[in-house]
Amino acid sequence: MADIRVFTQSSIRIACTEGVVYFDPFRMDAEPHDADLVLITHDHYDHFSPEDIERVRRADTVFVVPTRLESQAREALGDMAEIHTVVPGEHHQVAGVDFDTVASYNIGKAFHPKSAGWVGYVLKVDGQRVYVAGDTDATPEAKAVTCDVALVPIGGTYTMDAREAAGLVNAIAPKLAIPTHYGSIVGRMGDADDFAAAVNPGIKVEVQIR
Repeated sequence: MADIRVFTQSSIRIACTEGVVYFDPFRMDAEPHDADLVLITHDHYDHFSPEDIERVRRADTVFVVPTRLESQAREALGDMAEIHTVVPGEHHQVAGVDFDTVASYNIGKAFHPKSAGWVGYVLKVDGQRVYVAGDTDATPEAKAVTCDVALVPIGGTYTMDAREAAGLVNAIAPKLAIPTHYGSIVGRMGDADDFAAAVNPGIKVEVQIR
């Protein structure tokens, strides 16, 4: 079973048979330089942080970014970096990892417009489907995801709040839900407890940001 760790905000590390995969590394305390693959959801500073990417990357690390972020990523990561671009609704295999991209956007607020082409990812690792939602609301695309593990933002303002995120999780019914994107820039630590209380009893909730 994949080992999933959540750091600050939506900074996530997954260690699995396929390798070590990071999402949106941010405010990394250590410099492990162990990333086989780094996936970025969108261009906001707390998700695309070149200085934190440097703390996890190796010379041969492979990167995946939304198409709209390509030029910025190439400038920040260097000419030698292997960068793959994606848009929502695609299937890819990169660096030995299979994944699908899911549209990630706001409904009724303008922070993450659908037109930007930002993404969440559903990885297929260690026989599981792991959904990393990115900064999103409970969109039709999110509600159509099939997964075993869901990592969803709960802090509100720029994303779903705890109640809305629990509603999404209850709709897609993963075996495990892990809240992200609260307790630092936006949202309070107590949002995790509110989220856990609103998730259906048959779904395990694991709180990692405390």
